[in-house]
Amino acid sequence: MRRKMFVRLLIEYLIFAVASFLTISICIPQMVYNHTVKNESAAMYRQATYIASSYGSSIINGDASAVQSATAQLSGIDRYLQCEIMIVEKNGQIVADTYGRTGTIEGFDPSVSGNKYYFTGDFFGAFDHDTLTVIAPINSQYTLRGYVLIHKAVDQLASDGNTIFNYNYITMIIILVYSAVFILLYLFRIYLPIKRLTKLTHGYAEGNMSARAEFNRMDELGQLANSLDFMAGEIEKLNDYQNKFIANVSHDFRSPLTSIKGYLEAMLDGTISPEMYEKYLNIVLFETERLNKLTISLLTLNNMSQGMMLDISSFDINEIIRKTILTFEGVCAQKKIKFNLTFSDKNTYVDADYGKIQQVIYNLIDNAIKFSNNNSFINISTYEKGGKIFISVKDFGIGIPKDNIEKIWDRFYKSDLSRGKDKKGTGLGLSIVKEIVNAHKTTIDVISTEGTGTEFIFSLPKTKVED
Repeated sequence: MRRKMFVRLLIEYLIFAVASFLTISICIPQMVYNHTVKNESAAMYRQATYIASSYGSSIINGDASAVQSATAQLSGIDRYLQCEIMIVEKNGQIVADTYGRTGTIEGFDPSVSGNKYYFTGDFFGAFDHDTLTVIAPINSQYTLRGYVLIHKAVDQLASDGNTIFNYNYITMIIILVYSAVFILLYLFRIYLPIKRLTKLTHGYAEGNMSARAEFNRMDELGQLANSLDFMAGEIEKLNDYQNKFIANVSHDFRSPLTSIKGYLEAMLDGTISPEMYEKYLNIVLFETERLNKLTISLLTLNNMSQGMMLDISSFDINEIIRKTILTFEGVCAQKKIKFNLTFSDKNTYVDADYGKIQQVIYNLIDNAIKFSNNNSFINISTYEKGGKIFISVKDFGIGIPKDNIEKIWDRFYKSDLSRGKDKKGTGLGLSIVKEIVNAHKTTIDVISTEGTGTEFIFSLPKTKVED
């Protein structure tokens, strides 16, 4: 079973806390003690050498009054250092002691300190507790005469060390508290948001695309959440589009098939007399042509979606417009629609796919004718700007409602205003136009006012004329 990130982090934190306390409890005390002994012995040794040079000779060589006077002065130093000061001869005979000790120290041997100037222990049995003893020689006329000894109880050093040790404990506790705060911040700022995003993605995997993260933050998690929200929105749009696409395709195929089936059954069972066959066969032919046109349009869009291969060549865009207009002479004559052509006087050769651009122009002109009123005009113009040739197709028909302009590129889209005028249309013409124009890495714009007319404008790269 996979261990959750927060649980793993909590375990690691507890291990860190326990290891830290064990380290402080085991290693730090000895380190603190050694450090305290070293620093304290250095301070005591400085005082011992000062005493040896200032009072040592007078005490070793002096009479009782000199010893008493020097001892009184040493008592002041004793209280300052909080320790016991002792002056002895080479054989261990105590000459002066701030605590009033007398006699000889049995087994006195300064060499036990080795190369150091201090050592710890009971000082040859002189004390009933361990002490830190510092030893400094007393020299007179280049001759060793005795020693200055300063003793300080180890328990007192341990007390000083414990104070430092307690500071370390307090510092460690503060660090652990800050670490705990960091864990809580991690919980609320990272772990819980990640858990929320994980739950969100599981919902997406189950098909629930309506949920959103909605993180109000600008860091990487916020960017990830925004990306997931955007992805879910796009997938939701795609799912909605697919559902509408299937419904539209089903409807557009079912309607003509139902008509064809109904008329043929009526002819077979005698409901329609033979004299009326020609009329209804023409209707069947019309519906069949509509199905064929719908199938071709769907195949065209499918091919475009899979990646359109363009056969780029150079041709005169004005010439292709003229040829395309000729195919609409019949319907234009019926609706009494005339074309106003305004072509650029300059070179209007473009680099594009001849066949597909012809389809674009055909669809735009066909669309303009369908939605133009009788006895009206369609303006078609070309002009050059910025190394491109712009093509404009403008009608003065019913126009497009403002709220529907962005929808006209959707597959199978038909506005309510167009349904009565576009009985033969599939709702795929402008989708095909958009795909072809995009494949040429250019754009197409629409300007429309309801009740006034519509203008489509797109551009193509102009053929570069070699000098």
